[in-house]
This record gives sequence, C-alpha cells and structure tokens, in this order.
Amino acid sequence: MEQRNVKLTVAYDGSGYHGWQRQTDNIITVQQVLESAIVKTVHHPINLRGSGRTDTAVHALGQVANFFTNTQIPTEKLYHAINSRLPDKSIRVRKSEDVSEKFDAITSAKSKLYRYAMFNHEEIDPRDMRYCYHYSFPCDANRMSEAAKLLLGEHDFTSFASAGNDRECNIRHLMRCDVSREGHWIYFELEANGFLYNMVRNIVGTLVEIGRSHWAVEKIPEILAALDRKEAGFKAPAEGLTLMWVKY
Repeated sequence: MEQRNVKLTVAYDGSGYHGWQRQTDNIITVQQVLESAIVKTVHHPINLRGSGRTDTAVHALGQVANFFTNTQIPTEKLYHAINSRLPDKSIRVRKSEDVSEKFDAITSAKSKLYRYAMFNHEEIDPRDMRYCYHYSFPCDANRMSEAAKLLLGEHDFTSFASAGNDRECNIRHLMRCDVSREGHWIYFELEANGFLYNMVRNIVGTLVEIGRSHWAVEKIPEILAALDRKEAGFKAPAEGLTLMWVKY
C-alpha cells in the first residue's frame, strides 16, 4: 500500500505529563505515549509532528499532529485503533484523516486558539483545580478586557516571552484577545499566527495585575515597547491553559 500522510486531532489532560514534546531523558510526555500507541497500531516506526509544544500540565482539545504510514487500516478507523492503545482517561485521538503529502502540522498552521480559565472566588471545587488558576481575590474582568484590546495586532511580544524562548523573530499577530466572566469563572481567549514560549500565560498574568488594579490599563503599550520580560506580569499557572484548536 502507498504511503499516506495522516492528520490527527488530539485531546489530552496534561496533568500527568511533562508537556507535549518527546524528551531525551526518561520522563513521560504526550508525544511519547501517542507515538508508542501509533507504532503498535501501524507496526512500523513513525515521525510524529505536533503543531506546538504545550508545557507540563497544559491541556488540549484540538492539538494537531501528522505522520506518514503505509498501514492497511482505513484512515477513518485508524483513530479507533490508536485509542485502544492509549490511556483512556488522559489522551484521546478525536479524528484521523488523510491529507496532502505537503501538509505539516507545524509549518502549515495559520493560527491557534488558546483558552485560559481562572476561577475567581474564595472557595473552589477541588475537582476543578487541575483545569484552572484559582485566584481568590477581587479581579475586574472589564478592566482586563479593556487592556486586552491594546494587545491586538502585530507587535514584538518579547516582553511576554519567558527565558528559554528560542525564536529568532518575536513578532506575532494577535488576532483575538478576549476576556469574559461567567459567574466566578473568567476566561481568556487568545488567537494568533504563533505564540512565543509562555506568551499566553505571561499575558494572562499581566492582565490579572491590571484586573486587581495593581497596574493601569494604559501600561500595556509601555510593556510592549520595553521589549523586556521584567516589565510584564507574573506567569500564570499552567493548569488553566488549553489549546482549543489549530487552523490550517
């Protein structure tokens, strides 16, 4: 059978994993576990390409990956076969489909949407702790929403990139930066053509500083212009972050 390029849409609970990307040392990552399940399914080595490197404890509903295979398993049934070899409570392949041989989960991506969840109340259901940032002090979502709009457009986001960022160019186009409140929950949704290392979590931490009135809304342009990580806010915890989808 001819080799084909298979695109996978993957969801995972990142709580028990050291991020997406396979590591050289003996620690468990999502890519490592998923690759192992795929190899057991197709019976040959693969090179799995993921759309991005989510960090330890970060989740995904729409991570995208691709690999080449000559398996005889029909593509529309392939994800069922892979799922049968995955831990059913933490990683699920939601869809498998044939794509062009030129498709690459990393380089073909046009934009990504991340959603960050914050629970803003003194008391929290402990079952939610793995999927949000619990911030118990008053925080004004309207102030944060106003500040978020100042981040929209194309900017050099160096001030929001953590140490370890290895991108040669830190200019990104932020297409969406929405903040909304639903009861005690505050949600941040950010869509961009690409993200720097910890960019979303650093933006959320900065907006929280504004939401609690520690900083003025107008500080956002100053932070962007500084090109200095020290000028931005704290890095929000990983647990609240989810990769929702990747657009191609």
